[in-house]
Amino acid sequence: MPEVLVVDDDDTVASVVVTYLERAGHQTQRVSDGQAALDAVANRPPDLVVLDLMLPQVDGLEVCRRIRKTHADLPIIMLTALGEAEDRIAGLEVGADDYVTKPFSPRELVLRIDSVLRRTAMVRQPAEVLVAGSLSVDTAARRATRDGADLALTVRELDLLAFLMAHPGTAFNREQLMREVWGWTFGDQSTVTVHVRRLREKVEDDPTNPKLIQTVWGIGYRLELP
Repeated sequence: MPEVLVVDDDDTVASVVVTYLERAGHQTQRVSDGQAALDAVANRPPDLVVLDLMLPQVDGLEVCRRIRKTHADLPIIMLTALGEAEDRIAGLEVGADDYVTKPFSPRELVLRIDSVLRRTAMVRQPAEVLVAGSLSVDTAARRATRDGADLALTVRELDLLAFLMAHPGTAFNREQLMREVWGWTFGDQSTVTVHVRRLREKVEDDPTNPKLIQTVWGIGYRLELP
């Protein structure tokens, strides 16, 4: 069974999340501060982390940033306060794969967790290698390289890159990318913008003047083969 690390210093919220996850068939670990979360990941990496933004000792943004240095592909879903758009964007920019705003539906959170875990389960991935110039993505191995060197991509970033590489020359708007890449039928479309920006920083020679992942004004984004 997949193991989920729940990091939240609110006992009520953490208890509800753990209860719903265990009912859905997940194993859980639960900690209440940022340092304990970092220790748990170092000692026994879970399959996914549910991470509150506001934590004692080490805040959620810093926890996410540190996890990304050693576990680039560990899925992280961040819990943020309702309406705090800047916090949500900040979480995505330090490497969170998704976010859920408080107050939230525990059932929605479990559905998002299941969606991310399905994406990361290698046995459910088609065996396909995609190539675009110096970039290569092995969807079965969940591995992306540039000029033969591994790229430290998050789950969402790898999914987005693989999808665009599988459809070169086709422009997609943000709503289409949310639905086709991640299976979302709702949510803040700025999530796509942040993931595209982070992905460009890792695959473009000059992220400020992208040649590979191009913006199609008035529509969205398109991958151009070299």
